[in-house]
Amino acid sequence: MRIGLAGAGLACAVIARELAMQGHRVEVHERRDHVGGNCHTERDERSGVMLHRYGPHIFHTDDDDVWAYVNRFATFRPYVHRVKACVNGRVYSLPINLHTINQFAGDAMSPQQARAWVTQRSTLANEPPCSFEDQALRTVGHALYEAFFKGYTRKQWGIDPKLLPASVMARLPVRFNYNDNYFAHRHQGIPESGYTAMVARMLDHPRIGVQLGSQLGQADLGHFDHVFFSGPIDEFFGRELGMLPYRTLDFQRIDSDGDVQGCAVMNQCDEAVPFTRITEHAHFAPWETHRRSVCFREFSRAAGPQDTPYYPVHLVEGNSLLQRYQAMARDEPRVTFVGRLGTFRYLDMDMTIRHALNTAQAFQMRETVCAD
Repeated sequence: MRIGLAGAGLACAVIARELAMQGHRVEVHERRDHVGGNCHTERDERSGVMLHRYGPHIFHTDDDDVWAYVNRFATFRPYVHRVKACVNGRVYSLPINLHTINQFAGDAMSPQQARAWVTQRSTLANEPPCSFEDQALRTVGHALYEAFFKGYTRKQWGIDPKLLPASVMARLPVRFNYNDNYFAHRHQGIPESGYTAMVARMLDHPRIGVQLGSQLGQADLGHFDHVFFSGPIDEFFGRELGMLPYRTLDFQRIDSDGDVQGCAVMNQCDEAVPFTRITEHAHFAPWETHRRSVCFREFSRAAGPQDTPYYPVHLVEGNSLLQRYQAMARDEPRVTFVGRLGTFRYLDMDMTIRHALNTAQAFQMRETVCAD
């Protein structure tokens, strides 16, 4: 079969590799001038630092098979993601942990005392939390929510936290010990040569062709037996019903001699600060040494038709427009929508790979049954 894939990010790269190994002829079309999608990395000419061009990506998973899969294509170096947060001119440890609570309270509480301190300030209710704010008030209480989450969330998503689903807050850990590892997964790391090199190795197969600067859309379906589409689902249909809500990012580069902020990520939680965080990319490769440093301020805003979409926006009330596009997608039997944008879901890299592996396997099983 002749398979077309729209996009050369993780989802399509994995599917392309798996189907090529099954004997299919695969064509990958990528509108940008590089593979890797939004996890694209490149070596900066001025500083020598490996830059995460579309924002930092840390690979973390409890899925042993996914971890083994990515290690087939890259050498992963250990990396522990530790985030700091600036609130009212003071720096705190994130995620919320015993150190954060003691810093904030100006105390030296034990885990049990800190848990009681937070519980006394939390909102108790019988009904399950519906919104981000509900979840935050029940998890960390009003004071910690106001300091660390409310302003940051309003900047990141552009709407009141009461309108975001509780699941957005539920992804954020709260710990009553001094563990400041942002992720709790068993496997964590960053590929030594960057994500783009890893994706390029996935696509390095004699039955895979890659065309950069090429866009595959609805008008190209006749050239393929099946298409996997990882772009925005509404874009595939020409946004004929309107544009789905996405957030995009603008990056303001800062070059400097030496270490700038002493950590990889510094969240700016005060709403009056116009950017959400500063990332210093030399810290994402602690095994390297550089004289110069590169930082980026991140500014979040609503994505327009010509912007790169980063985050699908989900609301407590749901999205009837998305449901209509998903109904249209079900009427396209020769197209499978994949990835964060194709499925309009927030997916970490390991989840993207897991879903891609499952999708490729399901497709091959279906084709085998049809052939029989």
